Amino acid sequence: MRFQALLFDCDGVLVDSEPITHGVLHAMLHEQGWRLTLQECVHHFMGRAVKDQRAMIEHHTQQPLTEAWLTAFRERRNQALEERLLAVPHIHAAMAALQPVFADRMACASGADRFKVELQLKKVALHGYFAGRIFSGHEMPRTKPAPDVYLAAAEHLAVPPADCLVIEDTPTGVTAGVAAGAEVWAYVAPGAQDMAHTIEALRQAGAKRIFHSMAELPGLIQAA
Repeated sequence: MRFQALLFDCDGVLVDSEPITHGVLHAMLHEQGWRLTLQECVHHFMGRAVKDQRAMIEHHTQQPLTEAWLTAFRERRNQALEERLLAVPHIHAAMAALQPVFADRMACASGADRFKVELQLKKVALHGYFAGRIFSGHEMPRTKPAPDVYLAAAEHLAVPPADCLVIEDTPTGVTAGVAAGAEVWAYVAPGAQDMAHTIEALRQAGAKRIFHSMAELPGLIQAA
């Protein structure tokens, strides 16, 4: 086995949060006057921090993107996550199989804010696998698609990025992992919308392997 450390994205990889988060964002943008579809919302914001899309939001709403609005979005998002969040299928069994192999050389490196990441991991009982090794793009000089959060995680684990495997689910995240110098594999949930286009975008971003079930992951890593 050639990987010395595992670096996981959070949203869409460990937790099935994207439909919840995008649903809240879509509703709030509608309230601001931007009549985009839910699919358009996913296209514009998947894998990206809302605050980093300020110019686009202000253009379409013709209103300033205020800190008060961002705070309200996070509060509504967090409440919805607390009520409805589920783990990605089979991730608990995968983590239980991987922990004896990697121990404390597993980290969660997310583009989201720390409060959200911690909330989600605790909600689905995955926090223990990453305690003390959780990294937020909001706390870096640059968030994804820049490599900063993955570089910080690799440095903390004292493992060269080239010896790390990154697990991602968006082209933005794949780009970040590749830029860090790691190998990146992409998870695409079974039945994902527009799957062929999604897979092509992930491969174009640099994903070396596409897989469709977390149940496969331990065996794929062991065979690599």
